[in-house]
Amino acid sequence: MKALSLFSGGLDSALAVKIIQDQGIEVEGVYVDLGFESNKEKIKHLQKLADELGIKLTVIDAKKEYIEKILFSPVYGYGKNMNPCIDCHAFMIKKAKEYMEKSGAKFIISGEVVGQRPMSQRLPALNAVNKLSNAQGLVLRPLSAKLLPPTLPELEGWIDREKLLGISGRDRKVQLELAKKYGLENFESPSGGCLLTDINFSKRLKDYYKYLPLTPEEIDVLKVGRHFNIDGFKIIISRNKDENPPLKKYKGEMFEKMFILEKPGPVGLIQKDAPEKIKKLAADMMISYTKFDEGEVKIGEKVYKGEKKDKKIFAQYLI
Repeated sequence: MKALSLFSGGLDSALAVKIIQDQGIEVEGVYVDLGFESNKEKIKHLQKLADELGIKLTVIDAKKEYIEKILFSPVYGYGKNMNPCIDCHAFMIKKAKEYMEKSGAKFIISGEVVGQRPMSQRLPALNAVNKLSNAQGLVLRPLSAKLLPPTLPELEGWIDREKLLGISGRDRKVQLELAKKYGLENFESPSGGCLLTDINFSKRLKDYYKYLPLTPEEIDVLKVGRHFNIDGFKIIISRNKDENPPLKKYKGEMFEKMFILEKPGPVGLIQKDAPEKIKKLAADMMISYTKFDEGEVKIGEKVYKGEKKDKKIFAQYLI
């Protein structure tokens, strides 16, 4: 018997795996990559935790489908920012369900705890997730199972319901005690994670989507740099050398790259259809974020002369 675990890398998903393993069930971890994770080392961390638990890890790249079907048109709306948590959880379950046949698994487990998150883990929200994912009966939540209706694995006798838990609320005392019992060390803290819950990232994403379509290629560039909106045209300029690589690696169709020639400085992106006056201004912006008074800036295939300006001029355009 085998189960798929929605695997976030946090303590709750790790404990869900251990509880099911204790009943002699093989578990495979599934991480549905939506692209909006704040941790740059996420996959590496997930693999480390999967190794600690002794499970296989499968990563499903669902960025394109998530953008097209969920992000901008959620059935159950958003949380405080651009986070469509109920639709998001249902989408991840749906992707895991699609993978079930290939994997040979019979059901899905999740580390969700009743009442732990105000939007997505209340009882009505969990019911909505089950309905929207079309996976009712297949999703077992081992940490709160005794507070929820029996699932197919319990009804069929694959799982002993009495060995499952009935945790609720935001207090993590029980989970931390279980972590000690199992000797778990490589789980992530519950803070951070999804950038769609971040007010500043959400503001940037909303502004971007007003003017341009979003593809998976733009997700990483939205995570870095100074973002400017000048007359509806987007310009992105790195803040430090660590932000240069995502902009250099950009391969999408929305922007062309900007580089300062023969001098050290930032890397930038500018909307491809920006008019000449905006490109000339972008060249000045690029030079203004260096120690030089002037320089040549390559934008796409053309070279523009840039002159240092007072950066306060550009502050009005910052997102």
